[in-house]
Amino acid sequence: MTLILALDQGTTSSRAILFRPDLTVAAQAQREFPQHFPAPGWVEHEPEDLWSTIVATARDAIAKAGTDASGIAAIGITNQRETVLVWDRITGETLGRAIVWQDRRTAEACARLKREGHEALIRERTGLIVDPYFSGTKLAWLLDTVPGARARAARGELLFGTVDCWLIWRLTGGAVHATDATNASRTLLYDIHRGAWDDDLLALLGIPRSMLPEVRDCAADYGETVPDLFGGALPIRGVAGDQQAALIGQACFAPGMVKSTYGTGCFALLNTGGTPIASRNRLLTTVAYQFDGRRSYALEGSIFVAGAVVQWLRDGLGLIGSASETGPMAEAADPAQEVYLVPAFVGLGAPHWEPDARGAIFGLTRNTGPRELARAALESVCYQTADLLAAMRADWADGEGAGTVLRVDGGMTASDWTMQRLADLLDAPVDRPVVQETTALGAAYLAGFRSGLLPEPERFADSWRLDRRFAPTIGPEARARKLAGWRRAVTGLLATTAPS
Repeated sequence: MTLILALDQGTTSSRAILFRPDLTVAAQAQREFPQHFPAPGWVEHEPEDLWSTIVATARDAIAKAGTDASGIAAIGITNQRETVLVWDRITGETLGRAIVWQDRRTAEACARLKREGHEALIRERTGLIVDPYFSGTKLAWLLDTVPGARARAARGELLFGTVDCWLIWRLTGGAVHATDATNASRTLLYDIHRGAWDDDLLALLGIPRSMLPEVRDCAADYGETVPDLFGGALPIRGVAGDQQAALIGQACFAPGMVKSTYGTGCFALLNTGGTPIASRNRLLTTVAYQFDGRRSYALEGSIFVAGAVVQWLRDGLGLIGSASETGPMAEAADPAQEVYLVPAFVGLGAPHWEPDARGAIFGLTRNTGPRELARAALESVCYQTADLLAAMRADWADGEGAGTVLRVDGGMTASDWTMQRLADLLDAPVDRPVVQETTALGAAYLAGFRSGLLPEPERFADSWRLDRRFAPTIGPEARARKLAGWRRAVTGLLATTAPS
């Protein structure tokens, strides 16, 4: 029993990776699943797609490794955060599709909460802003919209969970209804200071407490899988939301360390240690991880569209056949054209938080072509990251040391061109690690730590290895010019957006 199985349930695919005790990869598998867009701004997943792909990838990885349940010490789970599921506590039948974190259908409900003066209380208790991104208003929408749901919830017949919680419930055959502190901190229902569900917020959104899962440490006992799933009962010993799992996988345990993950969206987290920092720049204050009942916190900036902008070039516009084409296209783009793409396809995230904004392109000329659009798409992610890091440095009392080096991970970091442009715009080194699967690695570390296979966080941090450092290469004048152009583009976009 020496392997650790990490289950990574993401926004567009599910993955399973088996790690050895030295945290090298023994085997992995991945399967994509469909996205559903039933109305503008709505994003949904079929719950059975999430479940079936997780089970299938786990079985695939186990088979590729040539092992069975007896060779696996523990399971760690990481997941797309804020995505909401509600299900019958007896049958497991879900109330329709999962509402995905990107979904904006509750924008008016959030605007109403603001108008009624509730945002200050929510911000104080949860560290979050009032935005459709988070789980609470999605859950309230389901209870209000699905016929009979509120009555069933009041009778204690329904359970709520983010994706991790629902997977744990399914994996354990309904024996465990639990989540971890990082996922709980993304719901708009959890007091991150007390480490408990908040009755005032539950009452505000009309959520029965009986629906909510128990909140546990990130490295904790989450029960065992039913034996027939994987040929034996496997203990679940670690859980964290995907961005916190990446922070852990990047070994950012010291205050001041920053990581940025580039998947469908982009999420930058600055470790602030045991002190939750209230942002003055519309960043989020969130639980970074919790061990032995002790919480560490982070400032987080969320970008809704990162890798998704490359998918749009491929699937929406048909300009590329694969993501790997974008870097060479950007390199070959006309340097005289300053084209800015603001990819607000599902609204703007931090630090603007404008759910009604929509994407726009600025600076088009008759000569603008696929190369310039590819460059603008990649640069849009770098510009948004620069906005987040500037806000973090302004917020943290020790801001001079915040983000002096950025550790990066996720699919977009494979593009050397993008990482170099990121370093240029940040005026800071960008470090890409040897192990790129840091989200899954963080989940595996939690399970291995709880199982006694892996060391304390400080010793685990010593195992982090650098693949390549990207140092800034452009001068201050060029950087200032490009950033000013981005700010003009965002200002222009927001000027066309009706206030929410």
